[in-house]
Amino acid sequence: MPSKKEERCTNRIRRLRFDHGEMTQQELAERVGVTRQTIIALEAGKYVPSLLLAFRLAAAFGVKVEDVFQYEGSSSD
Repeated sequence: MPSKKEERCTNRIRRLRFDHGEMTQQELAERVGVTRQTIIALEAGKYVPSLLLAFRLAAAFGVKVEDVFQYEGSSSD
């Protein structure tokens, strides 16, 4: 019986913050209208953002959504 990989959504938020002048979590949170705790949860992979927040995060860095988030879907081996 084929096994299935787990669906995952990873992100490059921490890397992008540092690539953009070592932006703090608080600065990013203020730019996109969320709390610093939300940014912490996103970076830790404990929270998957809404589509709207994903677009706001990408806009804050001046990149496309897929440059911030990577989707690893489930598939059969």
